[in-house]
Amino acid sequence: MKKFVLALVIFFLVLSTAIIKNSTKQIEDEIFTAKESIRVLKSEFEKVSLEYDYLSSAERLLEYQSQYFEDELIQKNINDFKIYNISDDINKIQNFKIIKE
Repeated sequence: MKKFVLALVIFFLVLSTAIIKNSTKQIEDEIFTAKESIRVLKSEFEKVSLEYDYLSSAERLLEYQSQYFEDELIQKNINDFKIYNISDDINKIQNFKIIKE
């Protein structure tokens, strides 16, 4: 009878060890997946945070302009910009070469 109880206790210990080990492995896999998700989200957060911190408002950009560039940058009206078409210049150069020859 003592041998039977001893065998039953050993069997129970082996079985419980196997169940605990399997459960632990599943928990470790979930922890690894969560850490990977956190790593990806942290990287994304850093990008968004950087964008928000430095490009969130025009006032902040003007502040950085005055802080780092002083008078190097000036504000321009968008209507003052002209469109430069390089194909017109190429055509003029080709026509000029034809006339000279």
